[in-house]
Amino acid sequence: MEKYDSIPSLGEQQTSLRVFTLLVLAQIFGLTSVVLVAVWMGHFREGFAWHDNVTKEFNYHPLFMIIGMVFLYGNAIIAYRIFRNDKKIYIKLLHAGLQALVLVFTGVGLKAVFDSHNLNPKGPIKNLYSLHSWLGLTATVLFGVQWILGFVTFLLPWCGSQIRAFFKPIHVYFGAGIYLLAIATALTGMTEKANFALGADYQKSTPEGLLVNVLGLFLVALAMTVTFIVVNPNYKRQPLPEEETIQLTQ
Repeated sequence: MEKYDSIPSLGEQQTSLRVFTLLVLAQIFGLTSVVLVAVWMGHFREGFAWHDNVTKEFNYHPLFMIIGMVFLYGNAIIAYRIFRNDKKIYIKLLHAGLQALVLVFTGVGLKAVFDSHNLNPKGPIKNLYSLHSWLGLTATVLFGVQWILGFVTFLLPWCGSQIRAFFKPIHVYFGAGIYLLAIATALTGMTEKANFALGADYQKSTPEGLLVNVLGLFLVALAMTVTFIVVNPNYKRQPLPEEETIQLTQ
């Protein structure tokens, strides 16, 4: 990516250092969450399979949802803070591309859970009855609508600067809101799965139960870090000189 060469002030350097520290923390929290859910499903829940074992096929659901709606989505949200000095069009493409990957992982994750219910050898299990499933469906639909509207508004050329300026704060607000909804969905799903899988043993602080709780703490830490980065106006990406020139001439 092309970068704007300038000598930052002391205040800008301090802000950049704080942003960098928070971004590193976000990656640590996010990657650790992915690793923990992979260990949970791969080790404690006996690994992964597809249609030949729908119980193990379910294990793709939490893994892919955490990768998609939590880790990749979080990085898409803070992409404008990560690449603060790069051309905006490149960041837009990265932002949209990461969210497209979120849709892919989410789609496969949803197929895994529906297959595990519908193809259960003991008989079909009812779909969409729990709070977790309602939150998840809401988050998925809102995310899809958000992605389509963002793509049409900010990537396609026919929207003028006034429309984009009007829609931008709405886009940012719903982006953060949907992300927090995804975190809440993950936490309710983890609790539901732990109760189903462990039963009364969940109260005995078993290794699996402790892992689930630690995973939940990392998800909360990730949500707080990403949200703080996004809402703090000091960390907002500033337009490059050529972008300000374009805005003045429009």
